Amino acid sequence: MTGTALPFDRARLIALSGLDYLHATLAGEIAAPPIWGLMGITLLRVAPGHVVFRAIPGAEHGNATGTIHGGWYGTLLDAAMGCAVMTTVPAGANHATLEYKINITRVVRPGQEVEAVGRVQHGGRRTGVASGEINGVSDGKLYATGSTTCIVLPADG
Repeated sequence: MTGTALPFDRARLIALSGLDYLHATLAGEIAAPPIWGLMGITLLRVAPGHVVFRAIPGAEHGNATGTIHGGWYGTLLDAAMGCAVMTTVPAGANHATLEYKINITRVVRPGQEVEAVGRVQHGGRRTGVASGEINGVSDGKLYATGSTTCIVLPADG
């Protein structure tokens, strides 16, 4: 990290393109959203239309059956896919998730390191569409997939 991370600042968010904002977050100049810390999520790489997160769920992310709660997968994929769309959003605009869908293909265990990749399929003036996947770092196996549609909002919207 370089410099001191600044807390969330809506004016700065709107002043920067989504790509620049995420680069500033990755560099530690802007604090990551608090939900990332709660969910064990770290931004690893950012490029136009593409982001990678690393994540390690803990026992606190478990459900009644002792496995990782489905909401954890959803939060991780929503972050990856939404941030991929964010890389296409110009300065003076913002974005929000309209809908997302996930498919869990195998169980992630507490303490298991995974990567989530988000890729833009369409980055338009009013909407963005992205896909995502969660893969095991040590085994390369697919753990979940997802898709999202985001709305691009003007700064005053």
